[in-house]
Amino acid sequence: MTEKLKILFLCTGNSCRSQMAEGWTRKLKGDIVDAYSAGVETHGLNPNAVKVMAEAGVDISSQRSKLVNEFMDMKLDGVITVCGHAHETCPYFPPRCKVIHVGFDDPPQMARELAEQGADEAQQLDCYRKVRDEIKAFVEKLPENINSRIA
Repeated sequence: MTEKLKILFLCTGNSCRSQMAEGWTRKLKGDIVDAYSAGVETHGLNPNAVKVMAEAGVDISSQRSKLVNEFMDMKLDGVITVCGHAHETCPYFPPRCKVIHVGFDDPPQMARELAEQGADEAQQLDCYRKVRDEIKAFVEKLPENINSRIA
């Protein structure tokens, strides 16, 4: 039996995108990937991320916002940064661990911008749904879509 890949999804605050990626990976690829998420800071679990993931049948409500330091001693196969800030500030991982960047838009920022333009809550949630679905599409292709970078 092949050992599962250990992948950490890293974002700034581990509140939304990385949490969604962890949830999707556990649901869709849990048989071949052990998924984790963390942030370079912790901002708590975003309630709108929880809400839109639940709409898609994925419960992330028991996940928690974690600092990347919790994973520094873990033997990871890969770290996937899902936002630009985390990619730029990603700490050093051992050479065996590949770090790649797959950026996704920031749903809270997109929702705030829409709110400033008068968008209602449903329109703001659509920002989360869009990113949720983009992350799902990425995860569905794991590990093939990163095999060339994680060996």
